This record gives sequence, structure tokens and C-alpha cells, in this order.
Amino acid sequence: MAQDPEPDHPETESRGVDTSHDLDMVTLYTATTIDSEVEAGVLSSLLQSNGIPALVIGSPYPNLGYQIQVPRRQAEEARHLLEEAQQAGPEAASEAEAQTEKNN
Repeated sequence: MAQDPEPDHPETESRGVDTSHDLDMVTLYTATTIDSEVEAGVLSSLLQSNGIPALVIGSPYPNLGYQIQVPRRQAEEARHLLEEAQQAGPEAASEAEAQTEKNN
């Protein structure tokens, strides 16, 4: 694409622009339920609080659902975090929230 930096261009190299595909966003999660907007927001917050940039993509049409995208290089770590959260269940989330409120 015209706006993509050219890897062999001297100006690009001097600015340290990363032209690898490690930063490409990949879809990690897709939800199409009635609560998908809330669910995507919660999962995105979980990822971001663990240092993983997460992008929530939604549609103005609720039946099309929401997606969470993360950088390709962090996709495995993000999957692992979501699996751990799912296994821990909602009780673990409530306990963590209570602990956070106690500390503040």
C-alpha cells in the first residue's frame, strides 16, 4: 500500500520503523451473542491490564457481533490469559475485584 513504509528506504531505516508482520492485528475472539459488546469489553480490559494491546471491533448491527484483535506477536500469550480466566470462572474475577477495591 502507498502509506506502508518501504523496508529498503533509508529514511524508514533511520527512524526505526518496524515493518515486520509481528505487529499485524489478528482476531483472537469473536462473539455474536446479545451480551457480546459487554463481553468483548471485559475481555479487552483483561488483556490490556496484562500489557497486551487489544482492539475491540464492533458493528452498528448487533447481530454481527464483536471481535477482539491483538498483535500477532502477543496472540499466544493473549489466548493463554483468556483460557486461564475462563478456567478460573467468575468467582475469581469477583475476588480479584474485591482485592483491588480493598487496596485502594
